[in-house]
Amino acid sequence: MTFSFRGLALGAACAALALSTLPATAKEFRLGLITPPPHTWTKAAEAFGAELSEKSGGAHSVSVFPARQLGNEAQMLQQLQTGALDMAFMTVAEVSNRVPNMGAFYAPYLAGNIDHAAAILRSDTAKGMLEVLPQEAGVVGVGYGSAGMRQILSRGEVNSAADLAGLKLRITPFDPILDFYNALGAAPTPMPLPAVYDALANGQVDAIDMDVELINVLKYHEHADTILISNHMMFPMVGLISARVYAGLSDEDKAMISELMAKHVDSTLDVYIAREPEWTEALKGVGKTFKEVDSSFFGDAIGQWEETWTAKAPSLPDLRAAAEATK
Repeated sequence: MTFSFRGLALGAACAALALSTLPATAKEFRLGLITPPPHTWTKAAEAFGAELSEKSGGAHSVSVFPARQLGNEAQMLQQLQTGALDMAFMTVAEVSNRVPNMGAFYAPYLAGNIDHAAAILRSDTAKGMLEVLPQEAGVVGVGYGSAGMRQILSRGEVNSAADLAGLKLRITPFDPILDFYNALGAAPTPMPLPAVYDALANGQVDAIDMDVELINVLKYHEHADTILISNHMMFPMVGLISARVYAGLSDEDKAMISELMAKHVDSTLDVYIAREPEWTEALKGVGKTFKEVDSSFFGDAIGQWEETWTAKAPSLPDLRAAAEATK
């Protein structure tokens, strides 16, 4: 048998050319969320996927899995760390369970309202807090969104913070909010979103910590007597990419994906700025006791929270300074 080195070289060159024309970096990314399909976060995730497909000329696409289809946030964070999940829009609350410094965002009354919360989340101080996430949590944070401000919905009358003592109060399972309600003497009860409506209906919980969007959209008010508009905490979201997945992207794809995800995550801030007053106003007409309170309502609980978290979250003073500068 005889070999033609010229033919062999030509064949290798053709093979290399063929390989170079394949979409080697093309990928269908999987993005997980806990929010239901109608939620602002889910809509932003879908818009991100659509624009990424367009800007990449169809090379990349994003399959969005809402409503805990891929597990709860703790499970999804583990999947991000291993690279089994590519992306997520996730509460900063869950990230704070791994990176306690992120708990600084939940300082009671750090933000005066949703506009102020958005300004804080867009500050250089807030963005700088994302830099440690690859090392400390195995994820790349591209920017912040929001689920508005936190309110309290109760099955019974609430005339003072003392009325919250002993109540089984549904919370998102993370330490900053757990410490806040423990300081109030409530019985904070972690519970996933899909279980909340029935839990309120059957008295499994007495009250919930929630935002006005979901109180409206999921009709939690149907099994409550008191709607307490307190705005006691902001509730930020962060756009995350698996650090393992990110490391395998080209520099061009890293820039494009990060930029587009940050854009659509940030867009949720504008949605809440525009619609939170509307959602709040709608709750005035549902036939429940509607009350607006400020920081004085919570008494010593805020001071107790500060004492606990000043040591746990070293960025808290800087974040407070950013909050003051963005008023």
